[in-house]
Amino acid sequence: MRRPYLLLLFSLFLTTTSFAQYPQHWWKYVDPSTAKKWEVLPQDAGPEEVVLSKRNELGLLSNFAHTPFEFRGRHYESMEGLWQSLKYPEGENDYRLRVDWAYNREVVQNMVGYTAKKAGSHANYNMDELEISWVTLNKEKYYPNTWGKGDHYYLIKSAIRAKVQQNPKVKSILKATGNLYLIPDHHIKWYLPAAWSYHKIYMEIRRELFY
Repeated sequence: MRRPYLLLLFSLFLTTTSFAQYPQHWWKYVDPSTAKKWEVLPQDAGPEEVVLSKRNELGLLSNFAHTPFEFRGRHYESMEGLWQSLKYPEGENDYRLRVDWAYNREVVQNMVGYTAKKAGSHANYNMDELEISWVTLNKEKYYPNTWGKGDHYYLIKSAIRAKVQQNPKVKSILKATGNLYLIPDHHIKWYLPAAWSYHKIYMEIRRELFY
């Protein structure tokens, strides 16, 4: 938890010319007693940072947000729906059909938020049972746990780019973050592959689209 004097110092930054362009409610103080255990709060951002909090419009950049888009011939209602659907069988000859699945891929593609995440947790159990570490899209295999920026990373980045370009509000919000360093609203373990760091992917896309 950041010390109060740091929050006071940061409030001074918000009054400077460089920060005047940003909506100040992005840093609105939230009582920590009301927060979820996983949550990084808006006031936890440092100078020249902003938390992609679901408590304001920046939450549209979350994988959980309802932001429909088309990607490689398929429709998705959210990035989380895409992410988790990749774990599900494709076609009647898919090896993964050796075990039972609570949903099919098309259903998961249309899920949002925690519903999609829960479907992914079920899929993780099945993947462990099958002893596989790959997912698929259009029957091409990707390995999410590859260290560094592998094929899975660039797949996810391409999907996020599609989400941005097909949702004008998302694109507008990303552009509005300017040069701020984006902070995820939950703690991401340091050892997770690069594709999990969605905030860094958005900064890459922002630079490519606007600067």
